[in-house]
Amino acid sequence: MTSAATAPPTRAYRRLSVEERRTQLLGAALTLFAHRAPDEVSLDEVATVAGVSRPLVYRYFPGGRQQLYEAALRSAAEELILCFNEPPTGPPTERVQRVLDRYLAFVDEHDAGFSALLRGGSVVETSRTTAIVDEVRRAAAEQILLHLGRDGTVPGPRLRMMVRTWIAAVEAASLIWLDEGKRPAASDLRDWLVDQLIVLLAATAATDPETASTVTELLPLETAAGPAGRLAERLIPVVGGAAHLLPGD
Repeated sequence: MTSAATAPPTRAYRRLSVEERRTQLLGAALTLFAHRAPDEVSLDEVATVAGVSRPLVYRYFPGGRQQLYEAALRSAAEELILCFNEPPTGPPTERVQRVLDRYLAFVDEHDAGFSALLRGGSVVETSRTTAIVDEVRRAAAEQILLHLGRDGTVPGPRLRMMVRTWIAAVEAASLIWLDEGKRPAASDLRDWLVDQLIVLLAATAATDPETASTVTELLPLETAAGPAGRLAERLIPVVGGAAHLLPGD
């Protein structure tokens, strides 16, 4: 007979709270949704990854895969929104660089899920999932406007459209980056996207007084070694070659 002294140790078991269990299930779902299209993930797989039974998954998400996907999407959206949070100090273009570093790291980590989400066409896509994605876009635009000095003020239509256009370009570039096997390097893609924002600002400032005022306020915050300074250095020779396009004296 085995004595108490020689009996194998019993693994400690702690009952999870409702919130802890929900978080565990969402984590398992996000692990699967990150690299698989949502309609390719089954509840059985979520249960296996979480180490629980299928009925337990249904207990927390009685709406099945649809409810679980929307909850997981909401969780991922909150994480993605946090990528755009950056203290409003230092050169604005360097802040945007750090934002894009976090954003592209998220895209890299959730490649297939990110692609399926933004391309649409999933059988689990609904008006609610679309609203969650739109919420991320609005939050991203608000944060970029904050870094452009529009804190607490309502931007005009041209500046607002310019920022939303850039957010759309970031999304499109991210999807193309995934299609291209994550080439070029994420840091190169980041720098290119920051350059696009600078050029969009300059082009919009040429015809929009509000954007022109914004650029005037931002330029003193930039440095020669930063993204704006490096782009200016590269562009001056290009612009110089267009001198013949200027009206004569």
